[in-house]
Amino acid sequence: MTFDRKELSNEQLLHFYRSILWPRMIEDKMLVLLRQGKISKWFSGIGQEAIAVGATLALQQDEWIMPLHRNLGVFTTRNMPLSKLFMQWQGAQEGYSKGRERSFHFGNMEHHICGMISHLGPQLAIADGVALAHKLRKENKVSLAFTGDGGTSEGDFHEALNVAAVWDLPVIFIIENNGYGLSTPVNEQYRCISLIDKAKGYGMEGVQIDGNNLLAVYDTVKGVREFCVKHQKPYLIECMTFRMRGHEEASGTKYVPQDLFRLWEQKDPIKSYERYLIEAGVMNEMKVAEIRNEFKDKIESELQTGFAASPVIADVETELDDVYAKQEVRSQRSEVRLLDNSELYSDFGLPTSDLRLIDAIKQGLHQSMKAHPNLILMGQDIAEYGGAFKITEGFVQEFGKERVRNTPLCESAIVGTALGLSLEGYKSMMEMQFADFVSVGFNQIVNNLAKIHYRWGQNADVVIRMPTGAGVGAGPFHSQSNEVWFTHVPGLKVVYPSTPIDAKGLLIAAINDPNPVMYFEHKALYRSVSGPVPEEYYEIEIGEARHVREGDEISIITYGAGVHWAEDYAAEHPEISIDILDLRTLAPLDYLAIREAVQRTGRVLILHEDTLIGGIGGEIAAWIAENCFSILDAPVMRCASLDTPVPFSIELEQNFLAKARLDECVQKLINY
Repeated sequence: MTFDRKELSNEQLLHFYRSILWPRMIEDKMLVLLRQGKISKWFSGIGQEAIAVGATLALQQDEWIMPLHRNLGVFTTRNMPLSKLFMQWQGAQEGYSKGRERSFHFGNMEHHICGMISHLGPQLAIADGVALAHKLRKENKVSLAFTGDGGTSEGDFHEALNVAAVWDLPVIFIIENNGYGLSTPVNEQYRCISLIDKAKGYGMEGVQIDGNNLLAVYDTVKGVREFCVKHQKPYLIECMTFRMRGHEEASGTKYVPQDLFRLWEQKDPIKSYERYLIEAGVMNEMKVAEIRNEFKDKIESELQTGFAASPVIADVETELDDVYAKQEVRSQRSEVRLLDNSELYSDFGLPTSDLRLIDAIKQGLHQSMKAHPNLILMGQDIAEYGGAFKITEGFVQEFGKERVRNTPLCESAIVGTALGLSLEGYKSMMEMQFADFVSVGFNQIVNNLAKIHYRWGQNADVVIRMPTGAGVGAGPFHSQSNEVWFTHVPGLKVVYPSTPIDAKGLLIAAINDPNPVMYFEHKALYRSVSGPVPEEYYEIEIGEARHVREGDEISIITYGAGVHWAEDYAAEHPEISIDILDLRTLAPLDYLAIREAVQRTGRVLILHEDTLIGGIGGEIAAWIAENCFSILDAPVMRCASLDTPVPFSIELEQNFLAKARLDECVQKLINY
């Protein structure tokens, strides 16, 4: 192995040695503790340290890195104390994730490290978002994301690199090619000659280097960083290395030919670099022994502190309280007025305009763009074309293409990009062209956006707009109601307005909220529903239902198009005193309003467009049965759409929808 020091001083070379030796000695100790049964699991990076350490040394301290399992060198080179790292690995509440995460599944804003999730690929797109933030602010900075040879087979790898290339983002992607994805060798992982060949397909530069040569990694990443900053382009680096231990210690290495270990042992990054420094006269054997003894003592001291961590104390209130990021005090936020139902649905002299639901959404989005210069809109065809439903028509002319961004067909990568923007203090709105298409971005939403605050205290300031619903003859892939997919995921807020006035106020509230919000908007209501909407910049409290209609015989609890079905039915049946509650928010639910609806009539029908099995109606019915049983006069009933995909034929679609069975359900309940 040949080392080229270039302009590096002896002091720098020695610093590099300490930086690469420190994680190796920590790992050696962890393996001893594992054999002693004092720790439960370990993912080893032995043999690969030069990549993590060299790359981190080449970046500025405030440039974000997205590491993976085998990148202990990132954390140590960013000077995270071993004592606290050990607490993290042991699941102590004094660790970086309060005991909620394992090993390296955590991040930290102070050290500009973004915690990985087990799915690996989604981390690449987060780097896109961070790089986009730097680009928008015209900062000379990059972001860097790691992946493995196995990770390059994931769709997220393609999407992240494609977006970075199309948008000319200053992001560095590093592939640690260690020969195996768990036990799967690279010849069963890809057919290109080398992974760096993939760079050409995205129109980006790439280079393959010796990942065990610390100085080569440092010099390459340093030079690539300068290239990315200067040219505002992404870059792919393939680092050839070898995994000297199993995927994790329990998996072993029996599947690896033993001659590979003998070969790569000769290329050990620490031993090779140590020999070079001694031969170059930078240090001698005595200095090596001195540093090793220093580190050995430091490890024992740090572990003593780590083992002294307090016992984990589980507190329900604390756990629930950390699911969502706290919102700023309203007076500290942009000038926005919170309107309650009495102001919204009464004539209080507020200046209003009669708007369709689609126009109210557009107005709320437009006012939010003015209120938040750091708000970025992203979605397919949303710029010059104005979006599939023309909601953002004219926005690009007013706010520019930097803030109103057409995206490639990369839903997963764009959700990840939105999260990356949030790491750098930006707000973002992503428009799913149809709610149905969210399935290809599902992982990013439910595992990255939703969990990140609970895991390590990082908020995700992201709104995903979801044009949803049937009734327009669009068939099974443009009509389904999938809102309940997300109500089951702690950390997400789910909003579903039924009126123009609510649509505007709830969208503004969603954008102001620091948490990820799934904002559902019914396509059939876009141009069929209209009403007075205050012209001012206002918001409606997320999590607060609206009492639509007073009644004393039967309560219909509903949302979205169901509100209009219920109102129409009540108007057609004046002989029945119907009470209507519009939930407006499905997560969190307004349980107080639900209880009050039960109290008003004692008979409850839950109406929703979603299919019956697994719909939100089942959850609400169960809660009422558990908490309001004594005030019920009849069983809670549900009226939902058929448990089939949404059919294309208008006749079949009308038969599919819950509205077709509303009268039957009401009569059954009223006559119980």
